Amino acid sequence: MMIVTTPDIQGKKITLTHGLVRGNTIRARHLGKDIGALFKNMIGGEIKAYGELLEQSREEALERMMEDARKLGANAVVSVRIATSVVMGGAAEMLAYGTAVTMEDE
Repeated sequence: MMIVTTPDIQGKKITLTHGLVRGNTIRARHLGKDIGALFKNMIGGEIKAYGELLEQSREEALERMMEDARKLGANAVVSVRIATSVVMGGAAEMLAYGTAVTMEDE
């Protein structure tokens, strides 16, 4: 399945628009990783544990969005966006959304 942030794909034409698809996940921070991040915050530098958590969250949200598109019979998702929001202290939602379409070669 093709996933792009643009509204179209060069060399392809949209033959059917299925509509909005989305996938999300809500993740909480880990206390042990928070302690390590606190120390890293004091001395500066990249907090790799949080970076890994965000990457896993993005991948899971994108996979759920693709599954939503497959259920509609789409073979691509265009105009994909990713949004993040805080649900509660220590937990955040990662949302991937876009337009599910069927595409064919031009």
